[in-house]
Amino acid sequence: MRHRVAHRKLGRVTEHRIAMLRNQATALLRHEHLTTTVPKAKELRPFVERIITVAKRGLANGEAGRGKGAPGSNDVRVLTARRLVMQDLQDREVVTKLFDAIAPRFASRPGGYTRLLRIGFRKGDSAEMAQVELVGSEYDPKAKTESEKTESAKPKTKGVGGRLRAAAERLRSKKDDKEKEGAPKASTKPSKGVTRKSTTPRKAGGS
Repeated sequence: MRHRVAHRKLGRVTEHRIAMLRNQATALLRHEHLTTTVPKAKELRPFVERIITVAKRGLANGEAGRGKGAPGSNDVRVLTARRLVMQDLQDREVVTKLFDAIAPRFASRPGGYTRLLRIGFRKGDSAEMAQVELVGSEYDPKAKTESEKTESAKPKTKGVGGRLRAAAERLRSKKDDKEKEGAPKASTKPSKGVTRKSTTPRKAGGS
């Protein structure tokens, strides 16, 4: 029986498991999508959603404090929420993005901030993979970003084989050009093995 067994151990000790979830949560909030195995994705979803709820509640309490007119109380509530979030997220840029962009996006949503999409099986060990993304990010994995498009437009550097093939193509093109021009002009010099007929007269007499 699995009574009172709430979480997956994922084959790790507690410290390693929590560190992994913190790293994955930071990456998910930074890029708004993440590809991992299905068990890790299922453990990551409640972990990230709790962080987003803390940030959202802190912002809501700060706005409520402004309405009451208590001087500085809203800043204290937001600061407390930021400190609670920074226990799990060590990156200040991600925390700033969470409070400025992500938490206000879900202000009217009562939970369910992430989406889990199964994308197939991993080569090698056939582990089932899933993509976790924030709702509303509209991330399309098949769409190329602008940077990838510009990189693909640039000519790729050729290796040794590519340089050899290019040189062979240049030689072939030169040979084809010569054949198109026609046979070379006949030279005035006699070819080897052919004797020229002498036009000088023989001496009279002789033996």
